[in-house]
Amino acid sequence: MTDNIAAGSPASDTPLPLDGYVGDPAVRAEWDNRYADRQQLWSGQPNGALVAEVAGLTPGRVLDVGCGEGADAVWLARGGWDVTALEVSGVALERAAGYARDAGLAVRWIHAALTEAMLPPASFDLVSAQYPALLHTPDAAAERALLAAVAPGGVLLLVHHAGMDTQAHESGFDPADYVWPSMVADLLNEDWEIEVDEQRPRLAPDGGAGAHHTDDLVLRVRRLR
Repeated sequence: MTDNIAAGSPASDTPLPLDGYVGDPAVRAEWDNRYADRQQLWSGQPNGALVAEVAGLTPGRVLDVGCGEGADAVWLARGGWDVTALEVSGVALERAAGYARDAGLAVRWIHAALTEAMLPPASFDLVSAQYPALLHTPDAAAERALLAAVAPGGVLLLVHHAGMDTQAHESGFDPADYVWPSMVADLLNEDWEIEVDEQRPRLAPDGGAGAHHTDDLVLRVRRLR
């Protein structure tokens, strides 16, 4: 993310205290509980679509949206990227910061919801959102926040699980409540170029939640100006 202040919570190389969180407390509590239920929720490996799509990019400033336990952020930092990582769960941020510290890597952490973080506009060469649980609102606030963070010439990479965008679940999950790649694509104008918009087999790391999903929706768009 950035060296700037996220709605009063300074970005830093250490996790922010829980009382520094900016966003809906219920959302933070939900995700804190999910992480607290397991010693490690995800695989600890970077997401395959991220690895594939970043291969040809020159490292610069990257925003990792919904960084979770930090596998992508650590991988990006190790590859020479200047990483800022945003997450609603303080439990996840503590783990992520620990992994980065153990690896001897500097990452800026922001404990906030994307739409509340007050990120400096047009500041990141790459905005990466891997399987984010971003709530959809009538004003498309989350979609617009993703696009607004990308610098001219930069890339937004949004990856999600194929099929989830059309299927309601008995658990009460309603896909209409969340942001999907097609919603972001619908907002693009002549200032953007679509480089990838496809469904493809998922390069899934072993273990961790979500390993059963087999296909990805991948949207990669470049901001022209």
